[in-house]
Amino acid sequence: MRVGNLFKESFGYTPTHVVKAPGRLELLGNHTDYNQGLVLSLAVDKYIFIASSPRSDGFIELVSSAFSEKEKFSISELKKNPTAPWADYIKGVLEQLRKHGVHFGGFNAAIHGTVPMGAGLSSSAALEVATALTVRQLFPFTLTSTGSTLPPKRDAKGGLRPLRHDEKLNLARLCQRAENQYVGVQSGILDQISSLFGKQFHAMEIDCQDLSVDHVPLMGEIAILICDSGVKHSLVGGDYNELRQLCESAAQKIGMKALRAVDSKMLAEHKSKLTQREYQCACHVVGEIQRVIYGATALREDDFTQFGQYLYQSHESSRDLFGNSIEELDALVEIARQHPATLGARLTGGGFGGATINLVRRHAVEDFSQHMSTEYKMRCGREMKPLLCQVVDGAN
Repeated sequence: MRVGNLFKESFGYTPTHVVKAPGRLELLGNHTDYNQGLVLSLAVDKYIFIASSPRSDGFIELVSSAFSEKEKFSISELKKNPTAPWADYIKGVLEQLRKHGVHFGGFNAAIHGTVPMGAGLSSSAALEVATALTVRQLFPFTLTSTGSTLPPKRDAKGGLRPLRHDEKLNLARLCQRAENQYVGVQSGILDQISSLFGKQFHAMEIDCQDLSVDHVPLMGEIAILICDSGVKHSLVGGDYNELRQLCESAAQKIGMKALRAVDSKMLAEHKSKLTQREYQCACHVVGEIQRVIYGATALREDDFTQFGQYLYQSHESSRDLFGNSIEELDALVEIARQHPATLGARLTGGGFGGATINLVRRHAVEDFSQHMSTEYKMRCGREMKPLLCQVVDGAN
């Protein structure tokens, strides 16, 4: 309703289509995706919504509930506008669609999000996926690995068939390229796959080498809560890209294509070839991939106590080895540890700000939330209210 109302207020009529794409939470597997590793991820009930309708003059006009200025541009000029950097994610997807032979015309679109920006829930990937699905609704296309083919036909009600598995993968790759090439963040493909392949009451075990997705049950008297540090992270800066370069450099010096192929014994044998930072980053990634394997086993056995320990270990590795935690994130994990109903906690997402993910016994959600809010305000002087997340299906 919010996004439909925003569209009507902005353009004066009712939109023809509304799509939504969920944000994601990285449950376990920090910075393993671009190292061709394994990740446990969740699609959660925080969404990017886009309401849209076609227009005939070859222009695209965007409005967002999060930003005061409209953005308008020609479909033939997908240039960056420094005063509207939020639109880069949309333009990047449009550019990639064009490179894949997808023909689209002008349209009006209103964007509304319930994904907290800068909190590590990947609002950017949700926006990219929602953009691609919006274009598919307005100007139907079928995406292949190299281009596009015959578009799907609409049914009697004007709807399109759901995306097939291979189409979801192709769409995820396209959205990742938009972020890499247009926005300039050298992110892996975790976020886009998570937004598209989510399954209610399940975690996704994603193999970033062959892009296979296995759904692992996440059922029981547990709850997932997000604690936003209030420190916004921006992956467009150099920190994220620098970590990726260190990981790739370490793998190259060891003689491997990616750190996925390196185990702890091999890493120790080649330590002398690496700088201290390369070694620390490689230690984190190699250990994190193992934690995902052990963690998925624990989930399949409904052993949430053991799984929670892997979350704590992951955060300690991010803090002590990888260097992508900050004081506020460390404080949130320490405060969570103090509560008896907490099973595990760690930073989630790129780091350098953002949020922690907390696995908590469901009966104590309210008490845990009060504890976190009070203690974080006392320790860091910031207001913070934990966000309860439900695990949902992916976009389609």
